[in-house]
Amino acid sequence: MTAWNTACLDWEDRILSGRSLVPDLPLNQEEAAKAIRIFNRLRLPDVIGTPLLADATGDWFRDIVAALFGSYDPVTHRRAIQEVFLLVPKKNGKSTNAAAVMVTAAIINRRPEAELLLVAPTKEIADISFRQAAGMIRADEALKKLFHPQRHIRTITHRISGAAIKIVAADTDAVTGAKATFILIDETHVFASKSRAADVFVELRGALAARPDGFLFQISTQSKTTPAGVFKSELGTARRVRDGEQSLPLLPVIYELPARVAEGKGWTRPENMGLVNPNLGRSVNTDFLVRELGKAEREGPDALALFASQHLNVEIGLNLRSDRWAGADHWEARGDKALTLDAILERSDVVVAGIDGGGLDDLLGLAILGRDKLTREWLLWAHAWAHRGVLTRRKEEAPRLLDFENGGDLTIVDHLPDDVTQLVDIIAKVDASGLLASVGLDPMGVGAIVDALAERKIGGEEDSSGKGRVIGVSQGWKLTGAIKTAERKLVDGTLAHASQPLMAWCVGNAKVEPRGNAVVITKQAAGAGKIDALMAAFDAVALMSTNPEAQGPSVYTTRGLLIM
Repeated sequence: MTAWNTACLDWEDRILSGRSLVPDLPLNQEEAAKAIRIFNRLRLPDVIGTPLLADATGDWFRDIVAALFGSYDPVTHRRAIQEVFLLVPKKNGKSTNAAAVMVTAAIINRRPEAELLLVAPTKEIADISFRQAAGMIRADEALKKLFHPQRHIRTITHRISGAAIKIVAADTDAVTGAKATFILIDETHVFASKSRAADVFVELRGALAARPDGFLFQISTQSKTTPAGVFKSELGTARRVRDGEQSLPLLPVIYELPARVAEGKGWTRPENMGLVNPNLGRSVNTDFLVRELGKAEREGPDALALFASQHLNVEIGLNLRSDRWAGADHWEARGDKALTLDAILERSDVVVAGIDGGGLDDLLGLAILGRDKLTREWLLWAHAWAHRGVLTRRKEEAPRLLDFENGGDLTIVDHLPDDVTQLVDIIAKVDASGLLASVGLDPMGVGAIVDALAERKIGGEEDSSGKGRVIGVSQGWKLTGAIKTAERKLVDGTLAHASQPLMAWCVGNAKVEPRGNAVVITKQAAGAGKIDALMAAFDAVALMSTNPEAQGPSVYTTRGLLIM
């Protein structure tokens, strides 16, 4: 079967004009029409009057049903569209449509004893999905004779073909080892908090390798936090296919506002809310969205972020919370992916280093800040280390940390003090360039790092002002000057950074506590979110603010630690 082009290059125009996000495809119209007839005939079991899906669901979803089932070739028994990725806000009939797709697939299916697997994020949602699917069957006399629902094992069996719809919960039921022909995953974003999610997806896709008639259908809302793990990967793939950057047998249907419309909180305008809620006028209405938005705004930034992600598909980024660090608003605009460590050493006349963290439950952050020898612009690059035990203690953050490791921003070590050794290796490389002026770090609990630096002859030798090169940078309110300096230089464009996802995450985690005229960013304020690499950057900013001079290659004298 010839590969189909499922890109939707004009998706922005389509979503702004309320048109279908499914591109024109060479469908088998007979197969598509059959699927739509079955889908339309199903009823909503939990609504007064049990209305038909023909009335309860809009054409936007029927277009997806037509594409999925109309891509099947009944001669070769192969499906041109093997996967669907649908991103749609809550209240758009997501769970109902998921159940209906699986019932439709069970009826149309030609494979004897086929397994249809509906994977829900929790036991509670799995129970809801079962009730929806079983309720659709009970609401139709013909389907009651055709299917046998078994509530205690959340299974619905086709009496003739032996095909079985199995509804499982990702948080309690085993989803590995499945031999499913048809797979539907509800709320992919929930998998981001599961450390083995990527392995589960590999197994599920592996089952389809021997079943070319099958499909994998993902239905999800946006993530409640910055996308990470398997959800970040799946969403990224879907966007690339939609934008024509990658060709796969995948149909991407992503209800999100174009960036130019969403900026400046454009997603809060009532006229834009309906653009990403395709079932508007049926299961959701604008009055409900406006009311919930007002409620979220009154409850505070966390409630607002939750509402935006779940009801408007706003991707949680750096600048949604009201208690964010002011520099977050300008962070992304100052990114430069060409700023590698080597590039900073080549462009700079002086370099300082900042260090923060290092506890077993923390990251160990290193920031390298150079000063451009021509423009005097400040150039920032960072790296972090984590002990592998953090992946167990912070399971909800494990997929995100593994993302950073794969991207090269984070190193996960199995043994300590490998993290300190590798950090000092980088500082020694900077020192060997003759550009290192000083190293700044929190003076509390830094003995191991100071000792390791001293062993590499980076320690208490005095600079031209008579200060040692390893300098303790006071934290808390005393760091306000560095925080404010970083903000101003981001605004005026004289601070550029390496556009690293790790740093963007730390910036997004940073929560501000005003204390009089001071601004405090602390680990306590940030909560579970890590900010160590950002705090290391503030330490480096504090040093660069003193207008340092490079010392040339180090000549070790004595170890010392000066407190700023």
